Amino acid sequence: MEYNSERSQLVIPEYGRHVHEMVAHVLTIQDREQRNQQAQLIIDVIGNLNPHLRDTPDFKHKLWDHLFIMSDFKLDVDSPYPIPDPSSFETKPELLPYPKKSNKFRHYGTVIRRMIDEAGAMEPGELRDGLILALANQMKRHYLNWNKDTVEDAMIIKELRELSNGAIRLDENVALDWAAPTTPSGASAGIGGKLQKNKNFKNKKNNRNKRFVKKTGN
Repeated sequence: MEYNSERSQLVIPEYGRHVHEMVAHVLTIQDREQRNQQAQLIIDVIGNLNPHLRDTPDFKHKLWDHLFIMSDFKLDVDSPYPIPDPSSFETKPELLPYPKKSNKFRHYGTVIRRMIDEAGAMEPGELRDGLILALANQMKRHYLNWNKDTVEDAMIIKELRELSNGAIRLDENVALDWAAPTTPSGASAGIGGKLQKNKNFKNKKNNRNKRFVKKTGN
């Protein structure tokens, strides 16, 4: 019995071992014309393994590149495309410049933080005051949705001032609106959803008890 651990490593595992063995066999063929025919047959086989990719750009070109990669760039055939340079596959991709943002207050979301920046840069007036109050109320909903507990208005006002770098200073005596966060279907969530769920459960329980008492006559 031959174990996979004793076999050679597959260069492109998606094609399977049989395809790699076919490529290895083509390398042993001395006649160039026959070698070209066998290489074309392998291209047809690996193309049939992924028929959903036939409409993608340069599909055939990619198949020929894969053939040369599986042969360790040792296959000498008449390719309709330029033979790839082995060094081009050894270079590592550049690291993506991920944005460096603070993890603090991330439960409010990026949109809220952008709106806070816009509100802080606005000219004083009724429009700015209305937007700031709406942002504070929305921050309270986001907090309850994340924490699913109560929160003091003073805490939301303090965090709003901190997120705006002091540009927004809402009066600490302002009473923010309370509304349970809602799901896309409109159902209550958070603490409001819990209270409503408990209320419905108690109503069902009371109704069930009343029916039981009426039935038994107790």
